Amino acid sequence: MKKIVFFDIDGTLLDDEKNLPGSTKEAIKTLQENGIYTALATGRAPFMVTSLLKDLNIESFVCFNGQYVVFGNEVVYTNPLDSIEIKKLIDRANTNNHHLVFLNESTLKSNVKFNQRVKESFESLQMVHPEYDPDFYEKTNIYQSLLFAREGEDSYLTEFEDNLTFIRWHEESLDVVPKGGSKAEGIKKLIERLGFEMENVYAFGDGLNDIEMLQTVGTGIAMGNAHEAVKMHADLITTNVDDNGIVNGLVKVGLLEENFERIK
Repeated sequence: MKKIVFFDIDGTLLDDEKNLPGSTKEAIKTLQENGIYTALATGRAPFMVTSLLKDLNIESFVCFNGQYVVFGNEVVYTNPLDSIEIKKLIDRANTNNHHLVFLNESTLKSNVKFNQRVKESFESLQMVHPEYDPDFYEKTNIYQSLLFAREGEDSYLTEFEDNLTFIRWHEESLDVVPKGGSKAEGIKKLIERLGFEMENVYAFGDGLNDIEMLQTVGTGIAMGNAHEAVKMHADLITTNVDDNGIVNGLVKVGLLEENFERIK
């Protein structure tokens, strides 16, 4: 019976300082040695997770909240945004003095030369303000956009709900993906390719963009540091990311021995 575990990145694999706990790395290595598949499920772009994939010896991932799926270094599913919808969103956002960043699988560009909200949001990812290229979305497939607006300033986005999905990931910013796009949908594409049963799929997460994923998989595990709304939709809650959260969660669901820390 083949099993697979999906891991969110920020707040799940990585702590607030963007460090990967040693116990987490050892736990993932042990899963792989035991024949359990491991994969990432993130809102990040592929080019943003290259070093982590290498560090954890992982070759499969769901990026852009489900819009770009790779198994064994082969792209198995893509779901880009419609450029016409992007243009409509840009025009409407401009009337509110809101800005956007566009991402494809290899890079990202901003439609503003500099904005403090953009800067602060990217600093939380330990990244710099993206380069300026307002027409980037017309030149390539865009799998996700970031809209920079605080809660309470974004009521106009309901105008786009027929074609776009908005997921808040930062107090200053929301992810923008095609309608219905989610990590859960990306996971479905990947396990369909693998021929796995959903009951044998596990996932760890902490953010609002993880809710549907935790609801969909066989066993959804929320980190101790997860948003309270996320915990409500998990099958179980583990400890914080910097308190052996991944190890403790894997032990709770029976994928690691209870004395894992001692054996290690």
